[in-house]
Amino acid sequence: MTPIADVVLDSSFRVGPVPRRLFGSFVEHMGRCVYGGIHEPEHPTADEDGFRGDVLELTRELGATVIRYPGGNFVSGYRWEDGVGPRNERPVRLERAWKALETNQVGTDEFLGWARRLGAEPMMAVNLGTRGMQEACELLEYCNFPSGTALSDLRIKNGTREPHDVRLWCLGNEMDGPWQMGHKSAAEYGRLAAETARGMRRLDPDIELVACGSSHSRMATFGAWEAEVLEHTYELVDHVSLHAYYQEHDGDTASFLASAADMDRQIEAVVATADAVGARLRSRKKLTLSFDEWNVWYQSRFVGENAMAFPEAGSTPRPLIEDNYSALDAVVVGDLMLSLLRHADRVAIACQAQLVNVIAPIRTEPGGPAWRQSIFDPFALTARHARGQVLRAAVTAPVLSTKRHDDVDQLAVSATLDEESGELAVFMVNRSPQEVLPARVRLPRGSWRPVAHEGIASDGTTRANSAGEPDAVRVGGRPLPTVADGSVELELPAASWTVLRFAAER
Repeated sequence: MTPIADVVLDSSFRVGPVPRRLFGSFVEHMGRCVYGGIHEPEHPTADEDGFRGDVLELTRELGATVIRYPGGNFVSGYRWEDGVGPRNERPVRLERAWKALETNQVGTDEFLGWARRLGAEPMMAVNLGTRGMQEACELLEYCNFPSGTALSDLRIKNGTREPHDVRLWCLGNEMDGPWQMGHKSAAEYGRLAAETARGMRRLDPDIELVACGSSHSRMATFGAWEAEVLEHTYELVDHVSLHAYYQEHDGDTASFLASAADMDRQIEAVVATADAVGARLRSRKKLTLSFDEWNVWYQSRFVGENAMAFPEAGSTPRPLIEDNYSALDAVVVGDLMLSLLRHADRVAIACQAQLVNVIAPIRTEPGGPAWRQSIFDPFALTARHARGQVLRAAVTAPVLSTKRHDDVDQLAVSATLDEESGELAVFMVNRSPQEVLPARVRLPRGSWRPVAHEGIASDGTTRANSAGEPDAVRVGGRPLPTVADGSVELELPAASWTVLRFAAER
């Protein structure tokens, strides 16, 4: 084997610490994500609040550190007051974003209690589509004020004596999108977001706020939207959001495997725009990014909300965009996570959308099992082993030409070094649809012992996990490489995601 790709790692060259919030997920009132997903009171594993125990355990295994809630498009028409208080008194509403009946049986207190049991940090979104600053401040008061006001005392009356102490708040969702209820221009949204930020910080100065960036990088206003919004909000918010979804188009596997190159460019464009605004404002502040919606989503298969009708009263939640994921999808998801790690100095938060059933790593059957989709393992293993410092890898590799993303490196790499535990993790993706890639990895100075070699490669089929075959497509173990002269050599299968782990010899 003659290596044709070379990776050099040095513990002195670092991107920055691994943000634990990078491994977030997203729960929206959409399809069967909430009802029939995390919440199913009649399920054999359900707790006293109706949440499925099997889903909770899989979410812990996934390693989700942050959960964004309650949307998404849903939040732009949501009345949070409908989801608190006695459940038998909560109204059933027409939910206009996804044309559903919202029973409000899961609301603010239930979700935050579930997140607390999970051990994940909640990231709450406020409705700046059909509502505004007043309602956002009232929700914050309900959640975070200790006691002695009408709303804090209402929370206590509803069963939660201690404040929820929610730190992360999204100022709306995708407000640049014409599909969004209450869609606004950049100037309109920027002014509303700024006034809402000022009002919320009067109640709780220590919260972190996320301003809406573009819905995706293909928006005609991408870049201009961020620039205008940040002119209003730069000194008032902590993060600006990004969203991106990817799919294979017309059998163009090469472009699909290069999706993370597009994510790289989107991140770098938003960083450049934010820094330009900061420079113009003569600000010493550096905004960070919240990539709070990302995943593989076959949007071409979704009929769209305009083609949907409202369901009949009393009907069960209908499935929406329950994509079945192949090994190829798992490789792309793994590569997208490497992009987030490579930008850990500026991407502070990321949320894979969504957690259960809706384009999700976890699927469920009503009354039946829950299982991992193929995209579960790359996320879980990265969340588990990417710790400490992200190293800045020097990569020499062949270049691939793609239709959608131009020329990209065939080999994508991210590596992390946890000096406390002495573990080095090297994550690699061979983006070639057909070619095996012989590679050499030159390890940081010191003595290293290989402890694990795992991966997944596309077999060219659409085979997916299911209730009947929950482990049909999983990451599997591979033979350990030999360390010689401070390097390892290995062959990376075509269209594959790989993680190598080493322990420092002390």
